[in-house]
Amino acid sequence: MARESSVPAPTGIPGSALPGPFPVGAYAYRLQEQLRSFARVQIFGEVWNLRTSRTTVYFELRDARGALACSMWRSEFDQLGVDPVDGAQVVVAGGCDYYPGSATSSPSFSFRATDLRVAGEGDLLAQVDRLRKLLAAEGLLEPQKRLPRPLLPRTIGVVTGETGKARDDVLAGLRRRGWGGRLIWGFAPVQDRHAAPKIAQALRDLAAIDEVDVVIVARGGGSLADLFAFCDETLCRTVALLRVPVIASVGHHTDRTLLDDVAAVCCSTPTHAAQEAVQLDVTAARVTLLRGARRLDAQGRRAVLDRARTLAGLARAPAEHVARNRRRLHQQLRELRASGRRRIAREGEGTAARLLALRRTASSAAGAQARADLTLRRSGERLRHAGETATLRRHRDLERLALALTAHDPARTLERGYALVEDAAGELVGSAEQARAAETLQLRFHDGRVRANVEDPGR
Repeated sequence: MARESSVPAPTGIPGSALPGPFPVGAYAYRLQEQLRSFARVQIFGEVWNLRTSRTTVYFELRDARGALACSMWRSEFDQLGVDPVDGAQVVVAGGCDYYPGSATSSPSFSFRATDLRVAGEGDLLAQVDRLRKLLAAEGLLEPQKRLPRPLLPRTIGVVTGETGKARDDVLAGLRRRGWGGRLIWGFAPVQDRHAAPKIAQALRDLAAIDEVDVVIVARGGGSLADLFAFCDETLCRTVALLRVPVIASVGHHTDRTLLDDVAAVCCSTPTHAAQEAVQLDVTAARVTLLRGARRLDAQGRRAVLDRARTLAGLARAPAEHVARNRRRLHQQLRELRASGRRRIAREGEGTAARLLALRRTASSAAGAQARADLTLRRSGERLRHAGETATLRRHRDLERLALALTAHDPARTLERGYALVEDAAGELVGSAEQARAAETLQLRFHDGRVRANVEDPGR
């Protein structure tokens, strides 16, 4: 090993077949020589974490499979005249390098760059297209477009450069609309490696204000590399998830960034963005309202004059109407009186005739009533006589029937000395044979019963 240390080497690990031990410094310098002997190459990837010191520029180069720490002398970097932002695609020329460190400093490995070039627009467009497809697959291109936008917002937030022309264009567009609401500025850099996170922070700050109804992001034109901050994945994801609609106006008519795809509305100019933010043209509406007010005033005046003429005519009409109705009512009253008199005369004549007829009818009715009364009296006498005769006849018949019934009454027979013979059960005994069979008999007289026993000498 080169550059042997003056410190005596300690005893190695017992049983180990590896050579050594060697001083760490010697091994570090040998490692440095070995790494520097690797072939110089060109590599490409995305720039991240670009930072500078007094003498060196440090950054990382990344892709999907890995990352590499890179460094470049600041003097060489400044001569390139480039300012790549985080995420920009670059091509770097150089080779491996290793700083061995010392007892007071840490070692470090880096890819020492001797040249750097920002990838062409074709490369950047391919990168943007890949990221666009990724966001579309995750459904992040639609949420902003579903947010409702007020026709006349009260408060508008604007994210733009503090000294850029886009700021004046936004103000001009709002003045053209005649808008007089509240404007909140969120100034942020719009072109360098620090632009994307600061734009995202400004958007989050504006969205946190409840009064903000819509936010405009505006920037003037430039190359795709200049506008690459607006293709930042983190910025686009931030915009997609905001609660307020974002109107993007980045670059000119032909420029297209990822922010344009994610935002609620994409506009070609900041002036157009201001008009989209205030969808209702206040100036035009005011002119229309004034014209409508003048037309309404003229129509109102005409309507008042027409109504006044109508009312004047109507004011004369009641007196004429009352006089006309008075004459008609007087005529109807005279006709009613004459008709009443004629009706009374006719009714009087009819009443006299009916009275005479009633009197005659009453006389006839009185005679008929007298005859009816006589007939009723005679009929009553005949009925009374017939009733008395029928009653006497009934009494005689009843007496005869009573005598016949008495003659057939068994009790009367018993009173004449006869007796009824009954067995012990009270049944009549009608023959001598029944009497012999009964053995015990009852003799029923008119005044009671007597028990008797049967004795038959011929048995």
